[in-house]
Amino acid sequence: MNTSSTAEGKAGTAGTHEARWYAIQTYAGHENKVKTLVQRRIAEEPRVPEEKEIRRVLVPTQDVVEIKGGKRVTKTRRLYPGYVLVEMVLNQRTLHVINNLQGVIKFVGSGAEPQPLRQDEINKILGIATAEEEEAAEAEIPFRIGQVVEVMEGPFKDFSGKVDEVFPEKGKVKVQVSLFGRPTSIELDYTQLKGY
Repeated sequence: MNTSSTAEGKAGTAGTHEARWYAIQTYAGHENKVKTLVQRRIAEEPRVPEEKEIRRVLVPTQDVVEIKGGKRVTKTRRLYPGYVLVEMVLNQRTLHVINNLQGVIKFVGSGAEPQPLRQDEINKILGIATAEEEEAAEAEIPFRIGQVVEVMEGPFKDFSGKVDEVFPEKGKVKVQVSLFGRPTSIELDYTQLKGY
């Protein structure tokens, strides 16, 4: 068959191509299985890491804080369910290897050609963020200065007050409540508060 000779011809020049990140669509719930199969292929390739055609594989996740029963619980959530990212040199051999793994549907791209991810997308996924992005991610406390809030738990439960200060880096909020008729500032975890 003629395709094998062209596949080998392209694969033979693989060392001259740059490794890029590509997204692979997988069956739902098969992301970690596909990741394990790709890692096995990487381990089986006898070359040094910098010369391997398939270099790294990633299932992008993010730790999120959820409130369950008044407690903060950190859970790991997939950023892109149904997708796995692979850093590889694109050629016929690597396409064949990835496309034939159990759980893989297809590469993401336009037409038959997989589309590499942009560098800014990869930086964001790998956590290489700019200072502005880090500040924006830090400031996710849903309260603002002057907002009226109610304390939902702890020794000041059912007290109402106004937000004095917000400390995003600590996840804390300073609230001014009335204690025995006098204004008193208390610092609370933002998860202990409900806003109005």
